[in-house]
Amino acid sequence: MTMNDFVRDEEKVLEQVNDDTLAAARKVIAVHINYPSRAAQRGRTPAQPSYFLKPSSSLSLTGTPVERPAGCQLLGFEGEIALVIGKAARRVGIDDAWSHVAAVTASNDLGVYDLRYADKGSNLRSKGGDGFTPVGPALIPADAVDPASLRIRTWHNGELVQDDTTADLLFPFARLVADLSQLLTLEEGDIILTGTPAGASVAKPGDVLEVEVTTADGGLGTGRLTTTVEDGTTAFADFGAGPRIDDVQREEAYGSREAAGLPAATSVLAPELKAKLESVATATLSSQLRKRGLNNVSIDGLTATRPDHKVVGLARTLRYVPNREDLFKTHGGGFNAQKRAIDSVNQGEILVMEARGEKGTGTIGDILALRAQVRGAAAIITDGGVRDFSAVAAMDMPTYYSNPHPAVLGRRHIPWDTDITIACGGTTVQPGDIIVADADGILVIPPAIAEELADDSIAQEREEVFIAKMVEQGHSVDGLYPLNAQWQGKYKEWSTAHMEGARVD
Repeated sequence: MTMNDFVRDEEKVLEQVNDDTLAAARKVIAVHINYPSRAAQRGRTPAQPSYFLKPSSSLSLTGTPVERPAGCQLLGFEGEIALVIGKAARRVGIDDAWSHVAAVTASNDLGVYDLRYADKGSNLRSKGGDGFTPVGPALIPADAVDPASLRIRTWHNGELVQDDTTADLLFPFARLVADLSQLLTLEEGDIILTGTPAGASVAKPGDVLEVEVTTADGGLGTGRLTTTVEDGTTAFADFGAGPRIDDVQREEAYGSREAAGLPAATSVLAPELKAKLESVATATLSSQLRKRGLNNVSIDGLTATRPDHKVVGLARTLRYVPNREDLFKTHGGGFNAQKRAIDSVNQGEILVMEARGEKGTGTIGDILALRAQVRGAAAIITDGGVRDFSAVAAMDMPTYYSNPHPAVLGRRHIPWDTDITIACGGTTVQPGDIIVADADGILVIPPAIAEELADDSIAQEREEVFIAKMVEQGHSVDGLYPLNAQWQGKYKEWSTAHMEGARVD
């Protein structure tokens, strides 16, 4: 397809995407994240573009129904702007890249999150199904538009759910073309999907999806690309990966926990409570926990990379199971539980890992630790080993570990599941437990008693300030520590005067 193929008259009649357009596409390349709104929704902003391939057999025309495979629940849709290459591009610069684009059109990057686990990051099965890349209906000539002034909109059953422009893309279109051309030849007819804005979600059988691309002024447009979802009737055979989903995939597919119908990830750690817990020592908290009959609430035997740091945060959990080679093949690679845990940890949370005290391999290394730090994790706690120890130890984010070890994942562990009840360092940790760690150790605090525990710990430390002053003045600890009735009365007097700013000898 060349620019001469376009029909352009005074009424701006545009060439329609047809079977020849689809047949000319030897490659379909998609960008993971490119819109700031999507990056904010995902909680990650890439420094460089990353890509995946979709087979050309996934292409379809407007009006062609798409099948949600039997047994799948999460058919995700993503309205996107597609670039159609007009002349071959190999090692072109950014300034010249746009001249290699013949046209832009609308596309819908469809995929089933039910098979995402099975692709090890390739997206082949999850996004490569027949009809999973509808494009059209019309082609807008690339030389007739400003690539930074296009608008993309998506409707789900008539409701506008995506509406964004290309004004502030993370990676402008010319950069994508130039970047890809560094390693591979973009051939005439190839299609590049350029990312989706926030608002992508899940479609069900019977739903109608529409995507349209226009210029910012509305003068040129592709018309609406229409796709109707049908329910598949042929079940997956047992010799391949079958559909499997969890709450992480539901949240990713729908865009948020609320949209997915999942309970909100509410934090019990209000700023005021966090400040209280930060103000008291774990030794004090431990004694208050013991008064409440909670003795086995410390994570023991670990060393901190930053023992000078006080850490308070909510627990997220990751469990490793002993390595079994056949299971590692299915659970160890790709976007496995370890990577899912790292890539979903939120600001102020603490990722706690169950490694069974097995020290013979690393459970976290420099790249994943850095990812957790960038996402705002307060700390990582593992009762296993740490790889790339010097790099991990140099980070601002503390890591609590059993020992350094150079071995990679797969020697002793399989990352198995996330956000479940685990055992770490001899105690039980549940998602949402409050973790408090300082130079004395690491405590696990049940959220239901945290407020009361913090208040009583503050009161205890105030008493201990008084006791220390009395000891400094030469008093015996007999009856003073702990306070007997006589000393209780003196403490109350001291406390009242102290609160009023007076000095008591």
